[in-house]
Order: sequence, then C-alpha cells, then structure tokens
Amino acid sequence: MRGARPGAFLDARVRRVLRAAPGSTLVAAISGGPDSVVLAAVLDRIARPIDVNVIFAHVNHGVRASALQDECVVLALSARLDRPVRIAHTSSAADEAALRTARYDALEAIAHERGANAIVTAHCAEDQTETVLLALFRGTGLDGLAGMPPRRALAGGIDIVRPLLRFTHAELHAELRRLGLPYALDPTNDELRYRRNALRARLADLRADFPQLDASVARCAEIVRAERSGDARARARNDLRERLRERDLLRDIPFERIEAALDAAPGARVFLKPGVEAVNGDIASTEG
Repeated sequence: MRGARPGAFLDARVRRVLRAAPGSTLVAAISGGPDSVVLAAVLDRIARPIDVNVIFAHVNHGVRASALQDECVVLALSARLDRPVRIAHTSSAADEAALRTARYDALEAIAHERGANAIVTAHCAEDQTETVLLALFRGTGLDGLAGMPPRRALAGGIDIVRPLLRFTHAELHAELRRLGLPYALDPTNDELRYRRNALRARLADLRADFPQLDASVARCAEIVRAERSGDARARARNDLRERLRERDLLRDIPFERIEAALDAAPGARVFLKPGVEAVNGDIASTEG
C-alpha cells in the first residue's frame, strides 16, 4: 500500500467509500478469512471517533467440517475488538449460487433486525477480476463488464458497500500481519469443482507475467460503470480522447496518461506521449 503509513491510506479509502454518518449502524460481513478480518479492524478504527455502530455478522452454512473454526475466529475477533456479533446458521445446497443467495438473505435480515443502513463486505481487487472475467466468459454485456460496484442499493434502504475493491490480497495480508489478528483459511478455496476457484488458480499463473492484471481489470470496470452513468469524469475523458482523435494523436497514449490529465491541477501540463501534453483538458504540442 502507498506511503509510510499504509494503514492510514487504507482507512482513508474505506472512509471515502463508506460515507458513514455519525450514529449510524453498519453490518460487517465477516467470514473469518484474512480479508474480512482486515475489514473488521479498519471499520472498528474509523467508526469509533464518529460513534458509528459496527455489528459483525457471520453466516455459517454448515457445509464443511471447519465451518465452526471460522465461527470461533469471528467470535474471538468480536471479543478482541469489543464489537457485537450475530451468527446466522443456514442450510442450502452446496452450489455457489445457492450459498451466495442464502448468505445475502441472512445478512440482509440481520441488517433489518439491527436497523443498519449498510452491509459492508470484504471483496477485494482479485474478487473483482474474477467477477468480471466470469461474466465475460458467459458472454456478458456492459453490465457484466462493470463488475461489482463499490456501492449498490438493496430494498428497504440498505446498501451493499464494498470499500476494499481497489486493494489486493497482498496489500490486505500485509495489514493483517501488522495487526496480528486471528483468521481462518477456507479449504474449499482450493476445490477446482467451483468455477471461481478454477479461474482463480489459472489467474495466479497469469499474474506472474501480468502483475498489473487486477488493477487493469478494476480500472476497466470503473470506466464501464462511469460511461454507463454518464458522470462528469466520463464526459471529460470522452471529450479529451475525441480532441486527440481529431488531431490523429490518440494512438499510443496509455490510458494512465489520460487519467493523469483528468486529475491534474488547473494549469498543470501533463505528459501524454512524446511531443504531446494536456493542459486544462486542451492539447498542447511540445514539438518545434
């Protein structure tokens, strides 16, 4: 993570996505796995100064022998952080779709029961990559390429919030080691009979050759969502690209340079490619 205080950067990102009001109540979906334990710790840190109530929620599907171990980790974590916890036990078929539906139904029921306005999950960058690629393999349209949004409204005034989508497992695990909190590992993550797990195993090999794979897929998903929403940044991006295209300058300009131009301070000159810069959204030639 960025900077000398990576925990502070993580907190700032989560705080920005969460937008929690003082005195509000959040339900944190805690599986007991490493990413969810980091989520629990970050929510605890940022919630205390503004008196936000954080309730840990764990869904035990009972489909494997080690499920009780996960539950014990969550109970130990809630005691360590002095946060209330709700455990839901469900029974459903052991296929991915049925388990996911049962899990979200249970989390939503807990949120309604506790008067929470958000359910916060620990989905991270690799999860986003898997979601986008699985949708692509199914022949998705733009909705699938947009991946999981950082925030999505459910019925009854409850939002699903995913504040860790920009962070990788490695970044979150580094924070977990710093915190020294307990966690559990799900052995079913290695079972290739699940489509997501099978894809995950192959992506692990690809990341060695494409280290920016997850960041690139996350960026693609964000762009698709922005384009579909027609927000101001999407319009500015399209305007800049169109001006470059009209002057036959768009070729060979990396996407990162376009984004840097959009983020630049007023009057700042941003290098796009040799001989071409952007200033305040306009194109400036540096040749001749």
